[in-house]
Amino acid sequence: MSLKILQRRREARDRLEEVFSQPQNVFEIHYSCEGFYQRTDGRSPRITSIAVRDFGSGQTQSFSIHKRAELDGVDLDGIESQYDALEKAMLDDFFDHVRRHNGRKYLHWNMRDINYGFPAIEHRYAVLGGDPEIIPDANKYDLSRILISLYGPGYIDHPRLPNLLEKNRIGLKDFLTGQDEADAFDRKDYVALHQSTLRKVDVISNIAHRTYERSLKTNLTWFEHNMPSVRAAADWFSHHWIVTLVGAVGVVGAAIVWMFGLVS
Repeated sequence: MSLKILQRRREARDRLEEVFSQPQNVFEIHYSCEGFYQRTDGRSPRITSIAVRDFGSGQTQSFSIHKRAELDGVDLDGIESQYDALEKAMLDDFFDHVRRHNGRKYLHWNMRDINYGFPAIEHRYAVLGGDPEIIPDANKYDLSRILISLYGPGYIDHPRLPNLLEKNRIGLKDFLTGQDEADAFDRKDYVALHQSTLRKVDVISNIAHRTYERSLKTNLTWFEHNMPSVRAAADWFSHHWIVTLVGAVGVVGAAIVWMFGLVS
């Protein structure tokens, strides 16, 4: 088991090395959406804003319903009736950005499935009549899974992201939970929603850099973090054939010495 843990750690560290070896080819991404559980009509959650940050330069592009409304001259006080059209236009802009940066890789936090992730964005765009550009899975780096592979699932309490920020004294200014973002959209607090999305790509970068520099603070003690390495080393020494051979020679030698002692 310890060897498997170390293998997962090596693979996660290799993934992180890939990100930092090509920062000019990596985007950080995060998005906000409507709440998951309030709807009873079966409709997928509306995408409300997306932030994409260049990992190398830090330059950030954002896409949001309220920004699209402003560009189109739509009064923000009465945009509900045009949400579908504005969401579609916003996603047009986002997927145009993806196409223009074909081959780029994306560092994200938990954007894995149809509930919340790249598939959810693609699905919403298709529902609205768009043709999504599919980002290959090989071009996606899930920082949340990398951390679990490096430190184990108990490295921080749930919800992991805000607790990790607090543990590392990374400011929570403008940071909203997913539900808070959904609530902000419902009450038309578009600025708070947008600022939260922007803040999250920033903290993803902060966490990634601390992880890479091995300075990220977690709830693990030194012993808990290093015990798999100690156990793996013990397993290696106990099973490696050279060590086994040396041990066997030692036993035989001790037996011979004992026998000669009896004879003499």
